[in-house]
Amino acid sequence: MGGKVLVVDDEKHIRMLYQEELEGEGYQVVTSDGEEDILELLARVKPEVVVLDIKLGPNRSGLDLLQEIRGQDQALPVILSTAYDSFQHDLKSIAADYYVVKSVDLGELKGKVALALEKSRASA
Repeated sequence: MGGKVLVVDDEKHIRMLYQEELEGEGYQVVTSDGEEDILELLARVKPEVVVLDIKLGPNRSGLDLLQEIRGQDQALPVILSTAYDSFQHDLKSIAADYYVVKSVDLGELKGKVALALEKSRASA
């Protein structure tokens, strides 16, 4: 059932945690700290789902990356991951398919990844 998931987060421990947990579920996981060009990364990795952190350091916003992704691909499922829920009031965030608030329990994240993959495969 696995698929390819791209995790973009500036915190190394979060990338490692997500990678370990998602690989444990049978997914192929590629991680990025958000520094590289997102469109080049997508072209190279060809993920089926993107898990995108909203705050990628002081000068990078996951919401901006989301806009770039949507500019190129309307159908690729994107899950916004954040430690804060205030982002839901940002209009840029409506382009995402799902939201996950970061927590130690990754059940919600895994559920959203499975949902996103189903949706992606159904529309393919």
